[in-house]
Amino acid sequence: MYKMKKWLIIAGVVLLVFAGGYLVLSFYAVKFIQAQVQKAVGPGFTIAQIKVKATHLSINGIRFEDPRTRQNFLQIEEMRIYPDLFSFLQKRLQIREWIILKPSFFFYRTREGVFIGPWVSIKKEEKSGEVSGREEKKKGEAIPIKIDRLRIEKGSIDFDDMKAGETPGQIRLRDVWLKIENIDYPLVSSQSSIELKGRMKGKTKEGEIVTKGWIDLKTLDMETSLKIREVDLKVFEPYYRKRVSADIESGHLNVDAHIAIKKSVIDTPGKLEAADLRVKEEGTIFYIPAKTLLSRLKDKGNRVEIQFHVRGNLDDPRFKLQETFLMRIGIGLAEAIGLPIKTVGESLFEGSGKGSEGLAEGLRSIEELRKKKEKKR
Repeated sequence: MYKMKKWLIIAGVVLLVFAGGYLVLSFYAVKFIQAQVQKAVGPGFTIAQIKVKATHLSINGIRFEDPRTRQNFLQIEEMRIYPDLFSFLQKRLQIREWIILKPSFFFYRTREGVFIGPWVSIKKEEKSGEVSGREEKKKGEAIPIKIDRLRIEKGSIDFDDMKAGETPGQIRLRDVWLKIENIDYPLVSSQSSIELKGRMKGKTKEGEIVTKGWIDLKTLDMETSLKIREVDLKVFEPYYRKRVSADIESGHLNVDAHIAIKKSVIDTPGKLEAADLRVKEEGTIFYIPAKTLLSRLKDKGNRVEIQFHVRGNLDDPRFKLQETFLMRIGIGLAEAIGLPIKTVGESLFEGSGKGSEGLAEGLRSIEELRKKKEKKR
């Protein structure tokens, strides 16, 4: 009995020492992270509170406001950073998990195509020698950081696209959930698994968007699946308005696609289903007369499935992703309702003009041929 009590006392002391050591190491680890965060805070960033807890660092009330425009681009209710206990002793920082709770992101694209968001770009006039020297020094002083898992919970994203057309495009994502694993800084070329879920707000309903796969955060190569379910078609009206003169009153989209980007070359096959379509008869849809489209859709329950395949070099200034995608959708729509696109062949892609202009000419010529055949009958 005495020996048993003795071993229980020893075990209790060992546990107490272990627990105490754990708390001490954890305390200093989060202190280290706190110092790095405070060093990184620049103009426009404000933090309401930083709490050092036993196992993690809690940062509350994060906000970024552009010092020049006073535009609010970022708000985060809380960030929790859970460090590895022993990594900081080895001149590196390993974070087991980084959780961002209820963040709100806002960014936009100007009519010139420049993206503006929660980041600051300060131009400094420095001699090239000074810049390179400072960059080398900065690299030498950089502390390697490894993040095992980054999570975003209950986030929101607001994107205004001034370049979309006369009416800006507005993308509103809510209940955003994101997980990225295996992140290194400074960035190295490696595959980080990524998964994102969210709801896309529309004028009449909310749809769902899901993507899953991997991304190389250094090269931006990626391979992911994309699923969109019951997203309000009117959300994308500013993007297709130049090619659609008919009034699309309502409808929703379902999309299944595989997105692959390697060395700036995008290769994306997929299918798009437009369902519950309500379209007025006046005007055209991707240069197809609305009356023709409606007559073909009656037997399809006011829904149409469109196959598409987009491929091109994103670094090539002649390649326009939006234009190419819309051209493929126009071709796929004509094929889906039975217009003889294949008889026109590659002239649709080349045409006497380029891009959607060639598509317009091709579809108009098809419609003219159809009318001539009907008159002969």
